[in-house]
Amino acid sequence: MLRKRMITELLVILMLLISSRSFASGIVIKGSTTVLPITQRISGIFQKLYPDVELSVSGGGSGNGIRALIEGLADIANSSRFIKFSEVKRALSKGVYPVPFKIAMDGIVPVINVHNRGIKNLTIKQLHDIYGGKIRNWKDLGGPDHRIVVVSRDTSSGTYEVWEKSVLKGGRVLPRALIVASNGQVVNAVSRNRYAIGYVGIGYVNKRIHVLLVGGIAASEENVRSGIYPISRPLFMFTNGWPKGNVAKWINLVLSKRGQKAVKKVGYVSVF
Repeated sequence: MLRKRMITELLVILMLLISSRSFASGIVIKGSTTVLPITQRISGIFQKLYPDVELSVSGGGSGNGIRALIEGLADIANSSRFIKFSEVKRALSKGVYPVPFKIAMDGIVPVINVHNRGIKNLTIKQLHDIYGGKIRNWKDLGGPDHRIVVVSRDTSSGTYEVWEKSVLKGGRVLPRALIVASNGQVVNAVSRNRYAIGYVGIGYVNKRIHVLLVGGIAASEENVRSGIYPISRPLFMFTNGWPKGNVAKWINLVLSKRGQKAVKKVGYVSVF
């Protein structure tokens, strides 16, 4: 009986050692849902190159990704905004040294339902007034006589923070807005409601939604890369210190020609 117990305990210890080694050799990536399609696309390439490296990829928002990196719960934080000074301070206090890598460019585009005829272009001022609650009816913009259904992102989202800075100018979204947790949820909400408006990264644009110009400017590759499009931004991956081992392999792949080709494939703008 004692011998059986000892064998069982040894097997448990062996399994724990194997699982811990497997975890140590894997990569955990968390954060921005904007960067998620890039990560998922490159994951397929990475797994073919390094089949023994286990990948764990999830969204949750830029703020949550950076928080996970600081807390040691992720090896890489995806972020659609740059890290805040307060986050850097918290990271340093825990012995974490965030290193940024610009991996793509993005344009945040306002989107409406495909059946909302007549609306092609909105200015930053009009978007500001829609999201602030000053403009409430589509007829004031040349559309149908119906209340505008405003869809916005939650405050942990890097996309929201860029929208807040570029469009809201530090103001707040009107209280009755529908708040969702991801780009995909914005697409779903807008595609299902004829009178909705939302905003997403260009990698989430599809036939289910209609993209508006902003101030007469399209979020084309050229306009986003040059910054002419008024809501352009870089996308980042953050590591704890200079990447080594498998994390270095991942970053090198993302910033390679093959990785940047994948960036374009999912609809974003490459860095070169």
